[in-house]
Amino acid sequence: MNKNLRLSAVGLTIALTLQACGSDNASTTNNAAEPAKTPQIWPKLDIKVKQDPQVEKRVSDILAGMTVEQKVAQTIQPEIRDISVEDMRQYGFGSYLNGGGSFPNGDKHASVEDWVKLAESMYQASIDDSLDGTSIPTMWGTDAVHGHNNVIGATLFPHNIGLGAAHNPDLIRKVAQATAEEVMATGIDWVFAPTVAVVRDDRWGRTYEGYSEDPEIVKQYAASIVEGLQGEPGKDFLNQYHVISTTKHFLGDGGTEKGDDQGDNLASEQELLDIHAQGYVSGLEAGSQSVMASFNSWHGVKNHGNKYLLTDVLKEQMGFDGFVVGDWNGHGQIPGCSNENCPQALNAGLDVYMVPTQAWKPLYENTVKQVKNGEIPMSRLDDAVSRILRVKVRAGLFDKPSPANRPLAAKAELIGSDKHRAIAKDAVRQSLVLLKNAGQILPLAPQSRILVAGDGADNIGKQSGGWTITWQGTGNQNSDFPGATSIWDGIKKHVEQAGGQAVLSEHGDYQQKPDVAIVVFGENPYAEGNGDLDNLEYQRGNKTDLALLKKLKDAGIPVVSVFISGRPMWVNPELNASNAFVAAWLPGSEGDAVADVLFKTANNEVNYDFSGKLSYSWPASPSQTVNRNDATYNPLLPYGFGLHYGDNEVLAADLNENSNTNASALAPLKLYQLTFQPPWQLRVITNGQMAAMNSNVLNTEQVSIRTTDYHLQEDSLKIQWLDKGQATVTFADNFPKDLRPYQEQNAAISFDIKVNHAADAAVALSMACEGGCQDRFDISDKLNALPLNEWQTMRIDLNCFSGVDFAKIYSPFALTSSGKLDITISNLMLAPNKASDQCQ
Repeated sequence: MNKNLRLSAVGLTIALTLQACGSDNASTTNNAAEPAKTPQIWPKLDIKVKQDPQVEKRVSDILAGMTVEQKVAQTIQPEIRDISVEDMRQYGFGSYLNGGGSFPNGDKHASVEDWVKLAESMYQASIDDSLDGTSIPTMWGTDAVHGHNNVIGATLFPHNIGLGAAHNPDLIRKVAQATAEEVMATGIDWVFAPTVAVVRDDRWGRTYEGYSEDPEIVKQYAASIVEGLQGEPGKDFLNQYHVISTTKHFLGDGGTEKGDDQGDNLASEQELLDIHAQGYVSGLEAGSQSVMASFNSWHGVKNHGNKYLLTDVLKEQMGFDGFVVGDWNGHGQIPGCSNENCPQALNAGLDVYMVPTQAWKPLYENTVKQVKNGEIPMSRLDDAVSRILRVKVRAGLFDKPSPANRPLAAKAELIGSDKHRAIAKDAVRQSLVLLKNAGQILPLAPQSRILVAGDGADNIGKQSGGWTITWQGTGNQNSDFPGATSIWDGIKKHVEQAGGQAVLSEHGDYQQKPDVAIVVFGENPYAEGNGDLDNLEYQRGNKTDLALLKKLKDAGIPVVSVFISGRPMWVNPELNASNAFVAAWLPGSEGDAVADVLFKTANNEVNYDFSGKLSYSWPASPSQTVNRNDATYNPLLPYGFGLHYGDNEVLAADLNENSNTNASALAPLKLYQLTFQPPWQLRVITNGQMAAMNSNVLNTEQVSIRTTDYHLQEDSLKIQWLDKGQATVTFADNFPKDLRPYQEQNAAISFDIKVNHAADAAVALSMACEGGCQDRFDISDKLNALPLNEWQTMRIDLNCFSGVDFAKIYSPFALTSSGKLDITISNLMLAPNKASDQCQ
C-alpha cells in the first residue's frame, strides 16, 4: 500500500461548503401524547435478596462518616483510558469501566496478568485514604456480553439471538457461570449483562443482543443468566467465584420507532410492562444488583432523566434496592444537560454516572457544587450512595481479598478453557436453525468432495460479530483468537478424518468439480446504532453473495448456505439459490461446532440433529415488521420454526424475489459513520511504515488517534499530529474500488470536523489510486479559517481530484502533515449530488 500513497507534487484549489453544525444532544421529540401513568400496574417483586439489618447498619455507618466530595465520587464511573491510578487515589471513584475495545495500557493483546495488575492497582489506590480520606473499595465493570469478549483468547459464546433459538434456560445458566469465571480470572468484579431487550423491529442494530421478539423467552432467560453470573441467593450468592450482574437497558430499548437505536418508544404503559419489562421481573427477583438505564426515550422523555420510571416504578413500586448505572454519557442526552453537568439525572434516580472521556472531572466538580447549593438534595445523594455501598457490602468487596489475591485471579488457564469451550460448542449446536433442506441434502456425508466458499468460512471475527475484542467487532484477524476455530476448521476436520476432500476457496473456484458446496456468508460485524438498517434486504444493491450462490448452482453443484447474521433478514433470492439454508446467527469462537450438525458420522449416522427454533419471526419482505401474537401475522417463517432432519420441506423453490425497494439509488459511501465502515480501515503511514487502527486508540511517534464522542458513543475520531515529523492518516482498503458512479453523480467528500488546535504547517488532502496516481492540495488555510472547537460540515467535490483514476481508488481520503494539528472528525462519506462545481 505504501507505494500507492506517496504524495505527488500536484496542487489544486478546492471548493468548500461549510455548514454550521451544532453539537448539543437534543431530546427526542414527537407529538404523541404522554400516556397516563399508573405505578400500581407494576408488580411488587418477590426479590430473593432481602435486606439484612447487619448490612444496612454497615452501610449507614460508612455513609455517616463521608463528606460530600467522598459521596459524589462514589457516583462517578470513569473509563480506564481517561483516569490514572493516581486519579483513583485522589478521588476514590466508586467504580470504573473499560469500554468495548479498551484494554490495559491500550494493548489489545494485554495478558491476563496485565488485566489483574490494573485491577489490583486501582483497588489499592481506592482503599488508600492518604489523599481522599476513604478506604472504600472500587468496582471494575465490563461488557462481557457473549463471554469475556474484550480479552484475547476468551471463550466467545453465541450472541443472545442464537441462545434464544436454543430455548434452553439451563444452557444459559452454564454460559453465564463460565463467563463469570473468566471475568474473575482478570480481577474484574462486575458485568454489564444480561441485556433483556425484547426486540420488536429487526432493523435495530442491537437485535442480536436480544434473545427474542417475545417476552416469554426473555423472562425465562433473565433469571438463569443473573443466577449464573451472581450465584443463587442463599447458596453461593456473590462469593469469590461470581460477579455482580446488570439487567439492561431500562426500559423499552427494543421497541423504538423504526428500530432506531436510542430512539423513542411509544408503547402504552401496559405494553411497556407486558412486553418490555418481563426480563426485569425475573432478573430482579433473582437478585440482580444493578440496572443500567437506557439511551432511549419513552414518549419523548429520555430514560436517563425519567424519574417516573427510575424512581416511582423501578425503585419504589417494584422494590429494587440495588443501584441504577447510566450508559455511556447517557446523562448528557437529557435536555438541559451536558456530559459535564447533569443534576437532572441524579435527581431522577440515576445512582452512577457512566462518564468516559475527560468529562468526569467537571461532572464531579459540578455535582459537588449542586449538592452543596441544594440543587441536588442531600437525601437523594445519600440514597444513591447507600445503594452503591449496599451492593459492595453484599458482594463482599470490603472483606474479600484484593483482586490479585482472589481464588481465580490470573488463572490464565480459565480463559478459553476446554470446559468453557465445550459449553460454547454445545450452545452453537443448539442455536442453529434449519430453514430449508430440499431433497434432504443434509446431513452431508463426510467422505464427499466438499467445496467451502464465502467470506465467512474462515473468518472468526465475522462469525463472532460485534462486541468482540473491539466494540464494533472490526479490525480483528484470526490470529487474534487463539484457541478458537472457524467454521472452515470444523468442516475440514470432519471431512479429512472420514477420508473425504475439503477445499477452501472464498470465491468458489475449483479445479475438480465438488459433490457439494458449503457457502458461509452474511453480515459484517457491527454494534449498537452502527447496525441500524432502513430495511431488511440482505446486500441491497450489491448482491455479491447471491452471485456466488448462482454461479455454483448454475454449474450443477448442490449448495448449502450457512448464513451469519445478527437478525432475520429478507434473503428470498439467496434461499432460492440454495438447496439447504442454515441460520447460524453469530456463533462466536467455536465455529467448528457448526460442522458437527451439518455432517453425518463416518458411519453414515446423524451426528447432531438440528434443534434450534426461531425466536424471531423471519420476514416475508424487506420492510416487514412482524412479531409473534400480532393481530395480523404473516411472516415467511413463523416464530418457533425450525426443521429437523427428515422433516418435509416448507419453503417453495421459487420465493418472490421482488424486494420493492429502490436498489438503483446510489447511497452515500460511508467511510466512517459511528465507526469504520467495511472495507475501509484507518492507517497511519510514517517513513514508509504503516500502522493500522484496530481498536479505539492508535499512537505513533508522529500521530495520536482515539475515538471520542460527538453525538453518540465513540462516533468520532480525535486526530493529533504531534509536530514530530510527517505522517499520513488515510482511510484505505487493500483492493481498489470503482468509484466512478460517485464521480458521475456529482458526489462530494463530506465530513463533520472540529478544529481543536490550528495547523502550523501544510495539511495535504489527497486521494490515491492503483498505479501510484494521486492528487493532493493544501487545505491548511481552509482549516485555520474555521472557528476553534466548533463543529462544521466540510464538503469537497470529487471533481477537484482530476488526477486520479476513479475506477481504481485505494484511498478516497487521506490527510498528511508534518506540523502540529489537532482535529476531530465524524460522518466521513462520499455523498452523491452534493458537489458545488466550484473547483478551479
